[in-house]
Amino acid sequence: MGIADQRFTVNLSILFTELPLLERPAAAAAAGFSAVELWWPWIDAPVPERSELDALKRAIEDAGVRLTGLNFYAGQLPGPDRGALSVPGEESERFRANIEVTAAFAESLGCTALNALYGNRVEGVDPAEQDALALENLVLAARAADRIGAVLLVEALNAVESPRCPLVSAQAAVEVVDKVNEAGGLGNARFLMDLYHLAMNGEDLPGVIERFTARTGHVQIADSPGRGAPGTGSLPLEDLLDQLTKAGYEGLVGLEYKPGDRPSAESFAWLPRAAR
Repeated sequence: MGIADQRFTVNLSILFTELPLLERPAAAAAAGFSAVELWWPWIDAPVPERSELDALKRAIEDAGVRLTGLNFYAGQLPGPDRGALSVPGEESERFRANIEVTAAFAESLGCTALNALYGNRVEGVDPAEQDALALENLVLAARAADRIGAVLLVEALNAVESPRCPLVSAQAAVEVVDKVNEAGGLGNARFLMDLYHLAMNGEDLPGVIERFTARTGHVQIADSPGRGAPGTGSLPLEDLLDQLTKAGYEGLVGLEYKPGDRPSAESFAWLPRAAR
């Protein structure tokens, strides 16, 4: 086994960002990839104009790549926000308004994985109130995902970069997954295992893989420290991916790393073109 035996999807919200959004799918295809994923592309518009949605859909189709993952609206990302669904008031309402838009766009491109970022703690608001709101919104998102045959992903971030986010361990994220599945009764919520975030939290990555692969709907990678390409940090990513395969993970691996001070297309030297 090894890197060449994995199947990868490129996150166009962190790679190829030196290009306009509509040029990124073709750039990924030119770099040898056939699958892409995205954070919600319109950070100020949970319900963008139809023309914007149509333009992005055409760009993906014309490039000949598959959209394999899409985030729901998550506020200013990148930026100070870490999600919207647990934030009372306007942000929660914006998340709800976005649910059907995201699901419809994903369905139009055959995308079957939707990621819902939890959100930060809000000063002066009872955490229990936020958690209740989060569960309500996650169940709504799980229902929308189920209607299009998709899974709902719940991701653990890291406490270093996201100190106000409560989901900063694999265990915490999986507990939310279980609550959503129990409350919604659909069973389509899954853990998003981001090895970079978990490494930044100091977690035992082999232990996480052993315990939670069966509950995992998607995996994302970047090296740590630095969130760069594999080989720029100290994570044994090839060994970890091999362990995931042995544990039964058969899904895609999302490349969610920063390319550094170079064009994104030059950041894939670690990955043989035939393996893309």
